[in-house]
Amino acid sequence: MSLQQRLVTLNERHSALEMRIAEEGGRPRPNETALSQLKREKLRLKEEMERLKADRALS
Repeated sequence: MSLQQRLVTLNERHSALEMRIAEEGGRPRPNETALSQLKREKLRLKEEMERLKADRALS
């Protein structure tokens, strides 16, 4: 998988997590544990995307 394809995949997963976070947060009684896990995963993806972009810029 090329670097560009990897970034696209990570961005898609990041967007999907964003939607899941909004859905869970919009519930009358959101599951705080699930919400926290989703947010951590979203942050992990963002950090990975930033790292890959930085690596690409150095190449």
